[in-house]
Amino acid sequence: MADSSTRGPGDPPDVDVVIPTIGRPSLRAVLEQLESFPGRVIVVDDRRFGDDRGGDKRGGDKRVDLDVPAGVEVVRGRGRGPAAARNDGWRHATATWVAFLDDDVVPATGWETALQVDLGGLPPEVAGSQGRILVPEPVDRRPTDEERNVAGLETARWATADLTYRRAVLAAVGGFDERFPRAYREDADLGLRIVRAGWQIRQGRRAVTHPVRVAPWWASLLRQRGNRDDALMRRLHGRRWRQLAGAPPGRFQCHALTTAAAASALAAAATGHRRAALASAALWAALVGELAHARIAPGPRQAPEVLAMVVTSVALGPLAVAHRLAGEVAAPRLARRPGPLDVTVEVDLSRRAPVAPPTTEAQSRTPRRPARVG
Repeated sequence: MADSSTRGPGDPPDVDVVIPTIGRPSLRAVLEQLESFPGRVIVVDDRRFGDDRGGDKRGGDKRVDLDVPAGVEVVRGRGRGPAAARNDGWRHATATWVAFLDDDVVPATGWETALQVDLGGLPPEVAGSQGRILVPEPVDRRPTDEERNVAGLETARWATADLTYRRAVLAAVGGFDERFPRAYREDADLGLRIVRAGWQIRQGRRAVTHPVRVAPWWASLLRQRGNRDDALMRRLHGRRWRQLAGAPPGRFQCHALTTAAAASALAAAATGHRRAALASAALWAALVGELAHARIAPGPRQAPEVLAMVVTSVALGPLAVAHRLAGEVAAPRLARRPGPLDVTVEVDLSRRAPVAPPTTEAQSRTPRRPARVG
């Protein structure tokens, strides 16, 4: 691959690939599809001490090496989630563009060529190119609730399962916000900051397949932790953040009403107000029933799926509200912590007017926190 300092106008864009991983077996399939990739392939090992290795967290770093093909670079992550892992990866990269892939996607045949076509000729005001995410549907039945949730990635805006950014732009905005600890909203937050700074993110034509992993029946309950990140998004980007980021409205208001009805029923029963308790309980049952039906009707309607939807629909409301309240309490404190914009020096993103996008790396060079390489 030609050095970026000697590249001519007719040369294809130089790209490094960054893949954060927690050691999923699917990583191997991603890397096999990138065997002929002309740039650097950087895997960020974000496993915590002892994860999937039999090591002891109290006994020091006993992480075994990842099983990666020769030529793939492995960067030691900090075990702080995908936002931090991607930051460690792109700061280790050197190319003009950084292509982020998840460790559970499979790039389509010809992905490398399609990526070069997507990036070729993009004007300086374009900061990123988003790939298409394809989620395979079952052929012999309707999709389950989990499968429909994963299929939402096909229309998600700025999803980093396949998204390529200019490295200079990442440096200008400080990269991903590490106050988002989960694989949820950290990509939307970055996209919002980039667009607000005056750059564009365009849709490309390349594609990756995102298979649906086997998930436990209570997976929808685990996803409610994302309500904490929604609270932080609201704190950082205002009430219209969903509209600006193209995020679906969600059902939190219904969850809040369901939880309020349950609390009202319990309080009325405890104070001897039987009619009020029955009315509140009836409202709660109707709301839970509506939620369960909305999740069951488009699905396969098989007994295990129906039972899981009924049980989790009972718990979804209180759990969503609990996480949202915890997020609202934590959001002011998190917002006071130094964020990614605080590390920029030469590109002032605090102004209301759009910032002219940098055309060279020298115009947007910022101090880099050293990546932990292992």
